[in-house]
Amino acid sequence: MSSSDTATAPTNFIRNRIRKELEAGQYDQIVTRFPPEPNGYLHMGHAKSIVLNFSLPEEFGGYTNLRFDDTNPAKEEQRYVDAIKEDVRWLGYEWKKECYASDYFKTLYDYALHLIDNGLAYIDSQDADAIREQRGTLTEPGIPSPDRDRDPAESRDLFERMRAGEFEDGTYVLRAKIDMAAPNINLRDPVIYRIRHQAHPRTGTKWCIYPSYDFAHGQSDAIEQITHSLCTLEFEDHRPLYDWLIEHLPVSSRPYQIEFSRLNLDFTVLSKRRLTRLVEEGHVDGWDDPRMPTLAGIRRRGFTPESIRNFCTEIGVTKSESIIPFGELERNLRDDLNVRAPRRMAVLRPLKLVLTNFPAGETEWIEAANHPQDPDFGTRKVALTRELYIEQDDFMEEAPKKFFRLKPGGEVRLRNAFIIQCDEVIKDDAGNVVELHCSFDPESRSGLPGADRKVKGTIHWVSAESAVKAEVRLYDRLFNIPHPGGDKARDFVEHLNPESLEVLEDARLEAGIEDAKPGEHFQFERLGYFVPDPDSTPERPVFNRAVTLRDTWAKLEKQLR
Repeated sequence: MSSSDTATAPTNFIRNRIRKELEAGQYDQIVTRFPPEPNGYLHMGHAKSIVLNFSLPEEFGGYTNLRFDDTNPAKEEQRYVDAIKEDVRWLGYEWKKECYASDYFKTLYDYALHLIDNGLAYIDSQDADAIREQRGTLTEPGIPSPDRDRDPAESRDLFERMRAGEFEDGTYVLRAKIDMAAPNINLRDPVIYRIRHQAHPRTGTKWCIYPSYDFAHGQSDAIEQITHSLCTLEFEDHRPLYDWLIEHLPVSSRPYQIEFSRLNLDFTVLSKRRLTRLVEEGHVDGWDDPRMPTLAGIRRRGFTPESIRNFCTEIGVTKSESIIPFGELERNLRDDLNVRAPRRMAVLRPLKLVLTNFPAGETEWIEAANHPQDPDFGTRKVALTRELYIEQDDFMEEAPKKFFRLKPGGEVRLRNAFIIQCDEVIKDDAGNVVELHCSFDPESRSGLPGADRKVKGTIHWVSAESAVKAEVRLYDRLFNIPHPGGDKARDFVEHLNPESLEVLEDARLEAGIEDAKPGEHFQFERLGYFVPDPDSTPERPVFNRAVTLRDTWAKLEKQLR
């Protein structure tokens, strides 16, 4: 990652705290971790956490571990592990250690025995429903389990037999013995181990009991010498349990949990459960559909890691929940691609134009800048021929007064070329415009006396002879309201935007661009920023629109809020 990402990072309460702790000599170095559960693909909410957890140690001379919370073997798969590692590296980060909660299953088991032997945990034979009913409410204390005073020796024997596989799922659980009257429900004797006869992706059938997330998380932090366990606000109520376990176990270090607000974006959903539903019900074409807010999806759409990092830095780190406009994410992409993306011409909805006074069979090569603001991008040769394609929207037969593109008898300048006039409109039997016959002014070429002649419109074009036929996919907001699912009376999928994808199969692109590889960005002049899709081949180019040139949703967003 570029050092400039952290050099200009705005201050925040976590950064300030770490700086003060280092100045006071509390730590030799800062160590954090990014702890995803490998049961799905990462999304933009994870991106904020990744940037924070990796950038802070990088700034202060520490390091970050990538630790997979693989305590639920029923939902975890290797493909998610691989996807998560790819996403983190794509964002520009590298971890020091690749760790798994399953690496510590034996240690966590020994920690559980420690709690049992010290009267701080017990085996409960009640089922999940009974335990749930006895937890109480926010205003009423919980009811102690009939097994709460079970003798530690008996609990240890039962726990060891659970470990040995003697009991079926749900027969027993291990609960921490804390306080059934605690105001914080998470301290009311939480379940910390369950029986689950399920093969684990990494440990196979070695274990048939698995620790809860709350039990594994803090202890894994301590084992790895994590100094700051950075979590989103939904874990704030879990911090007392995190601290209680650390304080009552023989751990080798003392990590501290700090919470910050999660990322919320409008016009999308960042719930793994909802994203899974979108995929499984076929509302999108998989986890990497470019309309999805997954890192795999936005990468395929054409977002850059630099734009994501800049966005996450820009929105800051606070404890206040807020909803960030999706347009802010797109603006960061525009700012990034405006600098790095070379320009090309493309026609998405072609209309044939014939230059009647241009010699048939001849080609004129136009010198065009690859980037109008940066000469280091150089120039390219663009073929100009008698027959061209222009955008259908750049012609109007009955044009209003302020329409400054092509119309019968009107003039426009062809980008990088000369001025043309529309002389004749050709229609089919149904009255549809199928071809324009135009004449060009040879004196209006660059460098000639008429080059400075002013016309109000300039349009782009491609040669009909050399242009490459391509499929272009125009992606837009996945939902058509700012807060899908916010209305509890309606299902969030009812708010899906039916125009979130438009596929144009007859687009024409400037020759040479068909060899572009995924990850190469281009500005199609006047149209937006585009990138080749992984489906693209030189024989059948496919391009995705990453973002439009302007935020066409900004006005609507204000109206809908």
